[in-house]
Amino acid sequence: MFTRLLVVLVSLFSLAATVRAADPMVLLTENFPPYNMASDGKNFAREDKIQGIAADLVREMFKRAAIPYSMTLRFPWERVYQQALNSPNHGVFVMARQPDREKLFKWVGPLGPDDWILLARPDSPITLEHLGDARGYRIGAYKGDAIAQHLSSKGLKPITVLRDPDNARKLLEGQIDLWATGDPAGRYLARQIGITQLKTVLRFNGAQLYLALNRQVPDAVVEKLQHSLDQLRDEGFVDATFARYL
Repeated sequence: MFTRLLVVLVSLFSLAATVRAADPMVLLTENFPPYNMASDGKNFAREDKIQGIAADLVREMFKRAAIPYSMTLRFPWERVYQQALNSPNHGVFVMARQPDREKLFKWVGPLGPDDWILLARPDSPITLEHLGDARGYRIGAYKGDAIAQHLSSKGLKPITVLRDPDNARKLLEGQIDLWATGDPAGRYLARQIGITQLKTVLRFNGAQLYLALNRQVPDAVVEKLQHSLDQLRDEGFVDATFARYL
């Protein structure tokens, strides 16, 4: 009797494990163009209503790895971060892979850079070796942004605006000498208003962005996704995806 009960319990446990393994992975993100964004610009979207470089790459990764998933964009970032951190079978993208986060997640990537840059007009003669060399130039930045705050902490006194794309116009019109923004975010925002060919004169505070997975996601799944991304990069899919948005 006891043996039969034990067999039943083991069978039920195995069945439950199989069902859990077949559950789609829950992928969370936020509005962070051009990597991830809602097609209607709102702070909530699901599945194909989510666009962007990273969203396209992650979809193709999971497709190639034959791993089922769902994708949701919501606000605020802290909510999706904590959900991925504390919930098995969850992941969040894009996230900067920083030392204080290294052991909190399992990582697939990189999906792309998140650099801080200074942009100039295509014909600008400005050349910079270090951030301090920008003193004396009129630098446009986005009010309240971490980049603007960093510049202020270095004594550079940026000229801030409420909309970052306004800096692209000001740059071309000669109202500022340099535009402090993110890359590729700045290039994407400029392209949306028809401005291209801006020149990067300095790149600083660089980071790489990843898909961060809950620690309970099996290593085999992480390795399979990483292999899929590596294949996409070798085949030129990653470069083509960036070119489509930038």
